[in-house]
Amino acid sequence: MITVEEIKKSYGSLQVLKGIDLQINKGEIVSIVGASGAGKTTLLHIMGTLDKPDSGSLVINNTELKGLNDKQLSAFRNRNIGFVFQFHHLLPEFTALENVCIPGYIGKRPPKEVYEKARNLLKLLGLADRLEHKPGELSGGEQQRVAVARSLINDPAVVLADEPSGNLDSETSQELHKLFFDLREKLEQTFVIVTHNNELADMADRKLTIKDGLIVGSKKIH
Repeated sequence: MITVEEIKKSYGSLQVLKGIDLQINKGEIVSIVGASGAGKTTLLHIMGTLDKPDSGSLVINNTELKGLNDKQLSAFRNRNIGFVFQFHHLLPEFTALENVCIPGYIGKRPPKEVYEKARNLLKLLGLADRLEHKPGELSGGEQQRVAVARSLINDPAVVLADEPSGNLDSETSQELHKLFFDLREKLEQTFVIVTHNNELADMADRKLTIKDGLIVGSKKIH
C-alpha cells in the first residue's frame, strides 16, 4: 500500500529525516513511536503529501508521487488519504453530518451518494443520534469519531493518524483505539498511527521506532 525509499528531509541546517525506508501492506495497522523531535510527524506529513521530501521516493496505492504537480497531488490526497489529527479540525458552523460530507463534495462525488455514505459512517461509529449536532454540542470523543468518519468518506487507501487520542481521557482513548481495529475488520482499512500512547502503539500489527531521523526498530506485535 505504501512504499517509502530513502526519504530525506531538512529544514534549513536541521536534518529531520536521514533516509527512511518503509513498506506498509494493505489492511495493516502500523504505529510509529519515538521521542519528540525524532521525525515522526514529518514522516507522516510526507506520506500524506502535506509536505515534500528533499529526496527519495514515495509510492502509495501503486502511484509514484514524485512526478505529480500540486493540483494532481491535491486530487490524489483527496481520493486516497484520510487524516485524523490530535485536534479534530471540525468546522464549528457545520453539523457532524456536514463536516463528514465536505471531503466528498470537494472530490466532486455525487452529493446524494456522499450524504448517504456520511450517514452510514456516523451510524457505524455510534453517532446515529448526533448527525445534526454541531461540534460544540459534542463531547471530545464524539468529535474525534466525527473526524474519523470524515477521514473515511472517500474510501481512502490509507488513514494517517497523528496523536489521535492525544486530547482524550483514557476511557475515550481506549474506545477510539478499539474503533480503529473494528474499522480494519469491517473495511480492511490501512492505518498508520503516530502516537505517544504506548497502549495504542502496542495494539498495532507492527510498531516502528524513529530516533534521530531514522527507523531504529521494527517490532511485529500481532
